[in-house]
Amino acid sequence: MTIVEKDAVASVHYTGTLPESGEVFDSSEGRDPLVFLVGHKQMIPGFEEELMGAAKGERRTFTLEPERAYGEKIPEAIQQIPITMFGDIAPEPGMTLMSDAGPFNVASVDGDLVTVDFNHKLAGETLQFSVEVVDVRAATSEEIDHGHVHGPGGVEH
Repeated sequence: MTIVEKDAVASVHYTGTLPESGEVFDSSEGRDPLVFLVGHKQMIPGFEEELMGAAKGERRTFTLEPERAYGEKIPEAIQQIPITMFGDIAPEPGMTLMSDAGPFNVASVDGDLVTVDFNHKLAGETLQFSVEVVDVRAATSEEIDHGHVHGPGGVEH
């Protein structure tokens, strides 16, 4: 298998930017390549769609609208909660914290009320990616059954 397709293991180097500002929000530069099992919902939908058919060594640049990335912001995911709910933690705008409902970002602190946002930090954003396919191989039947990559760059068992 030499192209990115369902049930392939793809290794890629990438840089993700916000096209309006040019700000880099994530990159594998200086790290090992990102390794994932294609077609098993490990990546945002548009990322995989744009890489389908790419060969080892190929570079692609693409832009994803929110619906193909982290989705639109959901207004109901922004809530105000009493500061007493934070216990010993002093919430500050920009903090990312974990709750039983998942991660959330502290948007603002206004006296005894804290505005929190359970949307992904990149929800509502258009994203641009520059990606190089470093390697592509067929997944093993065990990797397909488990839904993730094993071995180097993946999960060890």
